[in-house]
Amino acid sequence: MKSNTLKTITFLFLALFAAPQLFAHALWIETKTTGTKGKAQEISVYFGEFSDNDITKADKWFSDLKDFTLVVISPSKKETKLTSKALDNKYQAFFTPDEDGVYTIVMHHTVKDVYGTMKLDYNSSATVVVGNKTAGNVAAANNNVISVFSENADTAKKNTAITVSALYNGDIAKSQKIKVIAPNGWEKELWTNDKGEITFTPIWSGNYMVEFAYTEKSAGEHHGKKYDEIWKMATYQIVVK
Repeated sequence: MKSNTLKTITFLFLALFAAPQLFAHALWIETKTTGTKGKAQEISVYFGEFSDNDITKADKWFSDLKDFTLVVISPSKKETKLTSKALDNKYQAFFTPDEDGVYTIVMHHTVKDVYGTMKLDYNSSATVVVGNKTAGNVAAANNNVISVFSENADTAKKNTAITVSALYNGDIAKSQKIKVIAPNGWEKELWTNDKGEITFTPIWSGNYMVEFAYTEKSAGEHHGKKYDEIWKMATYQIVVK
């Protein structure tokens, strides 16, 4: 009896401390911020802990995470679903721009397995400028439920302020916590203003990650398992020159 009780306590302890590690992981898109008409643009999708440079091997992604959808939205709002292939530590896809303007790449996946009492919903996006920014350079181009966006991501520079906006259910996300992660793992949490915006000034060059996570209190059943809340995360990479 004591042995069974000890095993139960040990299991609960591990479950409690494993869950935060899982939720700290994110899916994110990496691609060049500018593209050229008629030239293939590479898109990479990673899973792991960005701040620790801890990237999970593609064949080790949990549950059905590999079944994410990846869509490119052109400046004229044409949507193209992309097919990705697994490489060593990422999934890779390509698209070839044929318009001038801003292309929005959108990734989404709701995980099949319920973890504890939580349904997990991953979202990510990236923007690519082709020629100019006269069309498509708006946050609303991303049709995911939760998203972050910067209209000047292609011109981000060290020691120059960058403004990022957050959306939830198609509306500006006021008074929401946004995390900014620097290339060296430094993190800062900021709260959005009445316009759903945060502003930060990068002091290092390199890849920054912006994360917006929100937990919705909503009970239901997902693939035969009950859940009490939905954890949603959006990621958006900004390359600082």
